[in-house]
Amino acid sequence: MALVEGKDYPERLYYDLDNQIWYEPLADGTVRAGFTPLAIALAGEVLVFTPKRIGREFEAQRSFATIECGKWVGAARAAFDGTVVAANEELEHRPKLLNEDAFGAGWMLIVRPASAAWRERLVTGPAVGPAFAAWIAAEAYKDRSEG
Repeated sequence: MALVEGKDYPERLYYDLDNQIWYEPLADGTVRAGFTPLAIALAGEVLVFTPKRIGREFEAQRSFATIECGKWVGAARAAFDGTVVAANEELEHRPKLLNEDAFGAGWMLIVRPASAAWRERLVTGPAVGPAFAAWIAAEAYKDRSEG
């Protein structure tokens, strides 16, 4: 585990720092995705979660879900091209799950990457803690919150 802003971040996950999305490879080749606790802390209380429809394709750096929060409304942007396979229906009914359990019950989507190289630009393993520390020190999150 890596400690980021007082929260444990599993080193087995893959992280897109710019978009603050985590990815978990599943046994069937699909990937579970969710917002990081840091993203949720910056966004505030989650009020609405709207995923892209099941079966819809998405492109890297484009939206695969929309989140409405107390401090922010915006897109959850994918790190790679793929297709939405499933959405967390419980999260649609209880969006605060993202605030309560971002790495567990608050997952957002299960997707099928278009390429086996989906992990290429993501951070994982022992690099997680230092990468997040550098991202926070660079205040990269301000670029997203001011727009």
